[in-house]
Amino acid sequence: MAETPSLNSTVGRRLRELRLERGLAQGELARRLGISPAYLSLIEKGRRTVQLPLLWKALELLDVDPEPFIRSLGERPVEQSLGQLLDEPLLRSLDIDRETLSSLSEPGAATTIAALFNLYKNTRTQLDSLLEHLSRQEAGRKARASLDETDALRFDFSPLDEVADFVQQSDNYFPAIEEAAEKLRRDVALERRVLSDQLAGALDKLGLRAVGAARPGSSVVRRYDPEAGTVELSPELSEARRKFDLAHVIGLKLLEERGLNEAITASFRPRHAETLTLLRVHLANYFAGALLMPYDDFFRTAQGTRYDVERIADLFEMSYEAAAHRLTNLSDPRRRGVPMHFMRVDVAGNISKRYSATGLRFPSGLGSCPKWAAHTAFLTPSAISKQFSVMPDGTAYFCFAKITSQTVRGSMVKGTVYSIGLGTHAEDADKLVYADEHPRWAPERAERIGVPVGVTCRFCDRADCNQRAAPSYKFAFSPDALVKKDNFFSPILERDSSRRK
Repeated sequence: MAETPSLNSTVGRRLRELRLERGLAQGELARRLGISPAYLSLIEKGRRTVQLPLLWKALELLDVDPEPFIRSLGERPVEQSLGQLLDEPLLRSLDIDRETLSSLSEPGAATTIAALFNLYKNTRTQLDSLLEHLSRQEAGRKARASLDETDALRFDFSPLDEVADFVQQSDNYFPAIEEAAEKLRRDVALERRVLSDQLAGALDKLGLRAVGAARPGSSVVRRYDPEAGTVELSPELSEARRKFDLAHVIGLKLLEERGLNEAITASFRPRHAETLTLLRVHLANYFAGALLMPYDDFFRTAQGTRYDVERIADLFEMSYEAAAHRLTNLSDPRRRGVPMHFMRVDVAGNISKRYSATGLRFPSGLGSCPKWAAHTAFLTPSAISKQFSVMPDGTAYFCFAKITSQTVRGSMVKGTVYSIGLGTHAEDADKLVYADEHPRWAPERAERIGVPVGVTCRFCDRADCNQRAAPSYKFAFSPDALVKKDNFFSPILERDSSRRK
């Protein structure tokens, strides 16, 4: 049964929707189909083609007629990157309807259209800024010379998104870097607890040397000069951060010398010039994590402590954030950890780090759901926030988050405060120590023990959320002067309307 990847994804998504509608656990349907839960999971995620005999058997078990099922595959929703443009004045002026937008939702076309539109919008913004700048100058007087380096024009694009996509496609696991880190550990005889002085010794063996602190009062915490072979570190860094920064510099040098950066990104074709530099930074960070928390030992410790992040961080003498991030690297097929998603978010809701091995979708350029554990954690900064999070489509996760902070001269406002959020599939919650005080997950208990969440208000299916921050593109925004819901942005449905019969 030859199918395109997009059709695989559509078939898998529809099968999953039907399974959830009937309250069937993934393992139960897999058992009835005579396949493994892992294989069914791949089908539902669109990563495997479902053969016709298996598809007909699944439809029979789900009590669905094949004809309407096949017909439903042609119903294509608006692709999100296009849907985000619906609120733009230019798009509204063109009066593009949903059917027209759906016809453009092939992944390649959608990405290209969204990228071109954003490039146009940002170019126009920069041109407007330039015209305003020139209008303030005396006619013809050094207009071109007034544009110095501080006024250099840049377009508002996100190479960070390209890096995140590359990491996601690689399952956040780079075996060549793991091997390089393990070899260095053997060469310099590092044990589990690594000291920054030991890493300074490792730098010496690589022809580098630590030469003291960066300039006092500077916000620069690390400066590496490859030509001079010197590394400067801020004296204000904690031991855990100092170790990580030294390990990062070692990674920069080794990955460059051994050609690992080029090998890992050989087939990668970024659209932005900055992306490869950012990826180089990410891979050096990955190396640092692998050096300070070696895979085998870290994997055994994670399993033994049942993913107690605080305990793991203590055993390896690392920060909570570094230990939490390392948990997302456990994707070796021979020693695979519990799949996790990870996010770092500030009090304003800005997500500065993200990764998902669970299928959780993060918003792009829009605020995330305020009911996520990573946000509610700010209400109880001294305790870990935990919850079963249930998405509109019935997908459920067990999520937990911890607040981390670092003061500057005793001031929290001058320092940093982040929520570090982790989560896994609700079915895997019993593998985590943090879920022990919660009832064991079961779909029939979702309404009682789960927290209804979404991804972002603009694309949320929930019609009755009491904390919406904006209307959803998935509903017509039709305010009713005679009906008030508990949230102004919740859509007024037919059953709610004052005009219902």
